[in-house]
Amino acid sequence: MSTNDYIKFITQTFVKHFDTPKLDRKQHRIQRKEEKAPFLYRWFGILPYSILMVFKRK
Repeated sequence: MSTNDYIKFITQTFVKHFDTPKLDRKQHRIQRKEEKAPFLYRWFGILPYSILMVFKRK
């Protein structure tokens, strides 16, 4: 990728971001946060997450 292509891409991304209304950007950020996997599962796998679920039930 040449420098001009990279600058063009960054500029398009920047303009697209600021063309969207602030409320839409906020909703998109909240939606991304909700779709994210829990911290223990993301960092350590399913084993600590399953142990946590067992202790939560008791």
